[in-house]
Amino acid sequence: MSTTDPQQPGTVTGSGAGPVTGPGPGAEAAPVTAPEAGPPEQLALLRASVRRARPRARGPQPLADELPVARVLVDKGLAHLDQYYDYAVPAKMAGAAQPGVRVRVRFGARVVDGRRAGGGLVDGYVVERRAASDYPGPLAPLSQVLSPEPVLTPALLRLCRAVADRYAGTLADVLSLAVPPRHARAEADPSPDPLPAPPAPAPGGWARYPAGPAFLDALAAGRSPRAVWTALPGPRWPEEVARAAAATLASGRGVLVVLPDGRATARVDAALTAVLGPGRHTALTAELGQEERYRRWLAVSRGSVRAVAGTRAAMFAPVRDLGLLVVWDDGDSSHSDLHAPHPHARDVALMRAAEEGAGVLIGGFAVTVEAARLVATRWARPLVPDRDGLRRAAPLVRTVDDRDLDRDGAARAARLPTLAWRTARDALARGPVLVQVPRRGYVPRLACARCREQARCAHCAGPLEARGVDGLLHCVWCGRPEADWHCPECGSFRLRAQVVGARRTADELGRAFPAVPVRTSGRDAVLAAVSGEPALVVATPGAEPVADGGYAAALLLDGWALLNRPDLRAGEEALRRWLGAAALVRPHAEGGTVVVVAEPTLRPVQALVRWDPAGHAATELQEREQLGFPPVSRMAAVTGSPAAVADLLALTRLPEGADVLGPVPVPGPPEAGGEPQQRALVRVPPGQGGALAAALKAARVARLARKQPEPVRIRIDPPDIG
Repeated sequence: MSTTDPQQPGTVTGSGAGPVTGPGPGAEAAPVTAPEAGPPEQLALLRASVRRARPRARGPQPLADELPVARVLVDKGLAHLDQYYDYAVPAKMAGAAQPGVRVRVRFGARVVDGRRAGGGLVDGYVVERRAASDYPGPLAPLSQVLSPEPVLTPALLRLCRAVADRYAGTLADVLSLAVPPRHARAEADPSPDPLPAPPAPAPGGWARYPAGPAFLDALAAGRSPRAVWTALPGPRWPEEVARAAAATLASGRGVLVVLPDGRATARVDAALTAVLGPGRHTALTAELGQEERYRRWLAVSRGSVRAVAGTRAAMFAPVRDLGLLVVWDDGDSSHSDLHAPHPHARDVALMRAAEEGAGVLIGGFAVTVEAARLVATRWARPLVPDRDGLRRAAPLVRTVDDRDLDRDGAARAARLPTLAWRTARDALARGPVLVQVPRRGYVPRLACARCREQARCAHCAGPLEARGVDGLLHCVWCGRPEADWHCPECGSFRLRAQVVGARRTADELGRAFPAVPVRTSGRDAVLAAVSGEPALVVATPGAEPVADGGYAAALLLDGWALLNRPDLRAGEEALRRWLGAAALVRPHAEGGTVVVVAEPTLRPVQALVRWDPAGHAATELQEREQLGFPPVSRMAAVTGSPAAVADLLALTRLPEGADVLGPVPVPGPPEAGGEPQQRALVRVPPGQGGALAAALKAARVARLARKQPEPVRIRIDPPDIG
């Protein structure tokens, strides 16, 4: 531990967390002024309130007889404060201040007359009780034990520390993601007694995979297999996840399932209830509310429940004796946390598996390049169906070039080539038809009808869009209306749609099929399910509802909009979106057909036609190896103003072999009142990821010490690489 004062953050200048010299917590922030004339009693009350607001040094308190020092992690998410601090344990708190409990302490206290005084109250966690402190000066006592509940277990602390180190973050930031806020009422309620382990399940749907029954047998026997699962299309994957969980519970171990959204969690929750019965599992989602979520989290922490299914934050759930970690659809961006330090659920699962000796199941209809690398390095085994089973379960996939829209005048009104229109017409006689549109809204992107130059705002150069049927143009970046647009290149006043949105598509399909109901599902209103009655369901990628009995057909429109994104993962992401929609369609034997409007010769389109996501991922991995891009290498994105990015890179002692790409301008509007943003990518060879994260974190601390006010965002392994 550092020899500097562990409770005096004022020794690090420019931190913004120096000693508190003003009124203490609970005092009025504004100065109190006496009226010009008033009764003496009022003046006396005002003076008394001011005196009470000042921090006062308390007299010496008797300390605990055993282990009188508590090492505390304070809830300060600042890089230069990412360490433990020692506090004295008063005798009256000796029994309650155990490792893992929440406490409140004075932070930033000064030494006054040989003891600590002042400072601001902050929350924290006791991580250790010690007989003595490394710091020779006086220690401030713990102010309060907020709860005797040991929420920070040693295993959870080690995991959070490892995640913080991997992602160049602070331990306090990771703990804010891992441990939910406290609710006293939920904490006071006892958790139910754990139920006995269930029997090992039958293979069920796993019999469709050659290695499926052996995978379940290994889990039931207490072993820890690791597999990358390419799921068959259709609705049975939640039941297969539930059977894998049941096999793990049968061995007396716990299981954790991480899913991309609440709809997938609800499906797995229902499947777990059907396979395990009630009381053996719990679901953790943000929709529960803080109190109910904390109550369920406590049941997991206390060992009452051994199986957990949940969204992103559930990756830290303190499941006891963890035997299996399941991550479904690991390519979904929802698995990457939006809050610093932005951990990814797949990587956290792999770290937990290595630390706790648990099995891993990375599954989905698509295969990410990261998952393909796990197979290529033999860290995991492929769990795939045979080709005969795949042909029985998959729909027929047909392609059509979107240039046919310009050649087919009769179908142009409905935005559908003749093949897609006929497929939809025939399928509507048997059931619902899914139409996937890559953009929400009415006409999200516009261009000049003559020269195809993108229509941009005259004020900020942001792209223009038409938001409604009235055709009024607005800027996507600054929101300003554009009433008198003309093309600066050719002078034309005519516009054409580059990508037509979901609502516009729904309007046009409604006119093309007037007797068929049209339903939409997108960010504004996401449908969980639709009936099996004939209908057109227009959805944006990721918002496709499940149809009762499956869709009769699916139309995947504007494929070029997904494939032409300026991103390294454009092809991989397009295939994942298409497979997710096509998997909701009935098998080919039942008439299920998928029509994708995209260039047929492109690799992702061919992978969809063959239904070969594993082969596509393996080819992508080979190209990444040749180019030195993730996941073969490790990468960090540094984003901020040009001066701030240059300053941080100058302070960073990059590891050997590091390569800096950029900086380049960040697309999008500048932050309010700020400069345009730039981003630099720092790439290092395999094995140097930890050194890169440590170097960037040290440079951030150095900028704080030099009182550099401009922030710089650091993101390790960014999901988007333009």
